[in-house]
Amino acid sequence: MTLRVTPGPAADRAHQVSARHDYQLVKDSLPRVRAAALAWRNGVGTLLAGLIGFGLLKGRTDVGQLASPYDAVVGLLLLAALLAGTTAAVLLLRAAHGRPAATAIKEYRAHGGGSALGADHAEALRAASALSRGVVLALSCTALLVAAVGTTWYGPAAKEPSVEILTPAGSRCGEVIRMASGLLTLRTDSGEVTLDLSRSTGIRAVDSCTPEASP
Repeated sequence: MTLRVTPGPAADRAHQVSARHDYQLVKDSLPRVRAAALAWRNGVGTLLAGLIGFGLLKGRTDVGQLASPYDAVVGLLLLAALLAGTTAAVLLLRAAHGRPAATAIKEYRAHGGGSALGADHAEALRAASALSRGVVLALSCTALLVAAVGTTWYGPAAKEPSVEILTPAGSRCGEVIRMASGLLTLRTDSGEVTLDLSRSTGIRAVDSCTPEASP
């Protein structure tokens, strides 16, 4: 079986314009991706700096003030935000400036087909992929930070240690507010109560006040 190939029609003006347009599009693809990556890097960096640096995202300063397991949840969210933000920064820098390494001749020929235009187009595709992943991770970092701060806002506070004071008239239980001149002030369910320790018959720490221990 013989296959005969004949030349096609000569390229006209429209074909030349289309080919020139495609060439220019491929040629400019890497600078466009680099410019977009720089814009996204600056925009995301400014957003995170504004949210964190200016206190727009601010919750409890001490995670230990949260009840368990909310304190651990906040810690995990902050760790995930740190990992996502670091990876996003690396990917955005990779998209904006390329890899911090020289391109080997073997890799250049493999990805670019031996031409500078082909190599630039292959790098543009890799940079665009890094840019897309970096943007997604940067937004994920912001969402994780918001979730962590929201948990510190609305998570239940850890209970303060309580004490039970035994007196001849009964027992009083509550959180210690202050102690001065032998007088101990407790915060109980019925309000603040001041007790004279010299008249107490005993004192002990308790995890929580039971209804029988409170007045």
